[in-house]
Amino acid sequence: NVSSENEFHIIAFSIPLVSQLELFLGILLIYLMAVLGNLTIIFLACLVPKLHTPMYFFLCNLAILDVASTSTSIPKMLAITLTQNHRISFSGCITQMYFFIMFANGEMFILTSMAYDRYAAICKPLQYCIIMRKNVYITISVSCWLFGALNSLSHTLLLSVLQFCHSHEINNFFCDLNTMISLSSSDITSRKVFMYFEVAIIAIVQFMLIIISYTFIFSTVLKIRFSAGRMKAFSSCTSHLITVILFYAPIIILYMKTESEDSKEQDKFLSMLYLVVVPMLNPLVYSLRNKDVWEAVVTLI
Repeated sequence: NVSSENEFHIIAFSIPLVSQLELFLGILLIYLMAVLGNLTIIFLACLVPKLHTPMYFFLCNLAILDVASTSTSIPKMLAITLTQNHRISFSGCITQMYFFIMFANGEMFILTSMAYDRYAAICKPLQYCIIMRKNVYITISVSCWLFGALNSLSHTLLLSVLQFCHSHEINNFFCDLNTMISLSSSDITSRKVFMYFEVAIIAIVQFMLIIISYTFIFSTVLKIRFSAGRMKAFSSCTSHLITVILFYAPIIILYMKTESEDSKEQDKFLSMLYLVVVPMLNPLVYSLRNKDVWEAVVTLI
């Protein structure tokens, strides 16, 4: 393939040099906070026996995916901002895109699995230990990673055979699938159809499954007679619901809005939002609103 010998040029952010230094420091700080916060969640979930439950097992997987997904693109973007070297090889771009899609899909599946876990805990409390046995939630987690890897592989294989003759300018800060397809000089109709089909199947279906789970959860919680019991049930799933909103809101805005040249910079900042800001907020959401996490920290100390 002739395209495998090409190099691409990541434009990143079109801002003055002084502002780029400020952007570099700001994103570096947020990135380090995201990595540190999620690593803390992972260590707590592994080291504290009290957190060896299905909910925290899925939370540990979510933290790993957050660290991995933000690390696929942010270090390269920081290097571009600092060195002004915007080049990336075709193989490097394909590799970055593969892991980004894999981790993003895996996060969607894990969020859906967490919604099912909360449904089983609140709607079927007497059967919860049977429904969410250890081998069951481990199998669910492995399936999330496997489906994400296979779906990402299909996209990257289809993209790798395309020709890129007209332009090598990636108007983004990472190798995004939609941007890469639009750069190709080959017939991309089938790839576009496949991409939108995959988005509909994965993103929309997963989001609807979460909505259905919470419909049953809220219906069950409202039947609880005592307000203390209702508050306890709500608090056990509020953190997950906030995480779902933080993850899906930027994606829905980004992919549902109309494309235009004027909105490219806005698209980059929306991508930055769910790639860096959301992974930073997730540990805060689960730690500030969760007594178990605070007790785990005190136990380790």
